[in-house]
Amino acid sequence: MTELQIAVLVGSLRRESHNAKLAAALARLAPADVRLEQLSLRDLPLYNQDDDANQAEPVQRLKAAIRAAHGLLFVTPEYNRSIPGVLKNAIDHASRPYGQSAWQGKPAGIVGISIGGLGTALAQQHLRNVLAHLDVPTLGQPEVFLQVHEGLFDADGGIGAGSRDFLRGWMDRYVVWVKAHTG
Repeated sequence: MTELQIAVLVGSLRRESHNAKLAAALARLAPADVRLEQLSLRDLPLYNQDDDANQAEPVQRLKAAIRAAHGLLFVTPEYNRSIPGVLKNAIDHASRPYGQSAWQGKPAGIVGISIGGLGTALAQQHLRNVLAHLDVPTLGQPEVFLQVHEGLFDADGGIGAGSRDFLRGWMDRYVVWVKAHTG
């Protein structure tokens, strides 16, 4: 395997999303042989089982990108103590129709950032439950529950000095996880 392809799903559509910024900063911490590609969730229609036999082009594109990836990285905010609707919608689309899930067996990591003191702990737990049902092996440790604070990101949009070693360590562990599951 020459280059490890990681599909990144950010659970926020907000222009100034902290989680989109985190996803971009994590990509800069990845080893040279790892490419993180953020998948667009903006144009996905709301999931409707009636459309399973004729999935929209954005859904087909999402599923193809997931299937082509070696691993998954979910970067999610926490809305009302759970995952955002945009992320759940993407998960539902890519798992359907029944028996044609794009998720099955893809190793995943989960991180998130919020302004709250718990970071995204509850959203991540809910997401782990959903991914377990979809047969997505998910890295359990270390967990990454970040709170937005001054200095988390440096002036260039990278991870600031205070968190860089921790997040680089997480990224290294995640890459080992993906490689172990893609053999």
